[in-house]
Amino acid sequence: MTPQRMAQIYRAAFADARPWTPDELAALCQSAGAITATTAHGFAIGRVTLDEAELITIAVEPQAQGRGEGADLLGQITSAATRKGARLLFLEVASDNTAALAMYLSRNFEQVGIRARYYPRPEGKSADALVLQKHLRAS
Repeated sequence: MTPQRMAQIYRAAFADARPWTPDELAALCQSAGAITATTAHGFAIGRVTLDEAELITIAVEPQAQGRGEGADLLGQITSAATRKGARLLFLEVASDNTAALAMYLSRNFEQVGIRARYYPRPEGKSADALVLQKHLRAS
């Protein structure tokens, strides 16, 4: 999947957020330890450093949400991180993103932190960033 397509998907999936540019997404995909996953309507980018991994972003086009593509992407990233030796996988999710939060919690992520008022929302509001982690099995 091209960085241009990723940028289109991200913009559609996160309409209230500052969109990432194709150049920013390309740089993430090419950075040290990067892991990526794609489906027909989505993508995920992560990074492995030593024995820890981070899910940087996961995005699925709105019309394809709720059909399992997010779970597929998360599974691909989890498997790639495990193969690269990660023992923990971290991510952040907006507290008001109930569908994503439910998906993560159903896949054995646990909340380990909170960043209060982290994500800006329209009309001067904000949402907390919940920091989640999952222990990975050794490959």
